[in-house]
Amino acid sequence: MASPQNHPPQGPHGSGCAGPLGAPPWGAGATVASGGGLIQTRIKICGLTREQDVDAAVEAGAHAVGFVLYDKSPRYVGPARAAELARRLPAFVTPVLLFVNAPAADVIAACDQVPGAWAQFHGDETPADCLAATRGGQRPFLRAARIPLTPDATFDLLGFASDFSRAQALLLDAHVEGFGGGGKAFNWSLLPPSVNAHLVLSGGLTPANVGDGIAQVRPRCATLAVDVSSGVEISKGIKDAARIHQFVAAVHAADALLAGK
Repeated sequence: MASPQNHPPQGPHGSGCAGPLGAPPWGAGATVASGGGLIQTRIKICGLTREQDVDAAVEAGAHAVGFVLYDKSPRYVGPARAAELARRLPAFVTPVLLFVNAPAADVIAACDQVPGAWAQFHGDETPADCLAATRGGQRPFLRAARIPLTPDATFDLLGFASDFSRAQALLLDAHVEGFGGGGKAFNWSLLPPSVNAHLVLSGGLTPANVGDGIAQVRPRCATLAVDVSSGVEISKGIKDAARIHQFVAAVHAADALLAGK
């Protein structure tokens, strides 16, 4: 995921980005259907705390579900609870464990309780921290990039992508006080026009705006996935099955619309 050159090669499906350098999120960030040019955006539902919400995410067609192992979060679950909820997942739905500045030993121990889990680092972790907590990158991981909400603030996403080149993807979230996006969306149009990385768009996504986010961000990267938490909630940590289904349907509609261009 090194920074693109002045003339980056054409990426998958004519994205204008260099091709993927590693495995896209959850098997593929975007795939082309055999019958045409339909690109499928992968979907992660994060911050799950209840069995019925895990089941709703799976039923709706989510490709991954996230469990927050950060004890200052209102969506916090402990490692044992995350493992219990993850046991409900069928094959090919990936559990993702979210950490904030946790010791490497704690990350390793938690992930070992959840077979097939990916790690997501959402704090101040360095590339070396991420590798130490994933046994040298043996366990797939995501690294969150905190994008400023104010237009006059800058964030070097290309440099960040280069620094975290061992990550399977970069998760783009809004930079707010504390950690986590707080349900805030950043200005997607301020992202670089070409990022040689797999990206996961997060922060303030809802069924109403996810289609616009996909349309704006997908052309800028190698592959794109989306991540939602507060946008499908009744209250913090309590999901709404109908909203989850609406979100997934909105993503599919955005994919179909882009395929028809």
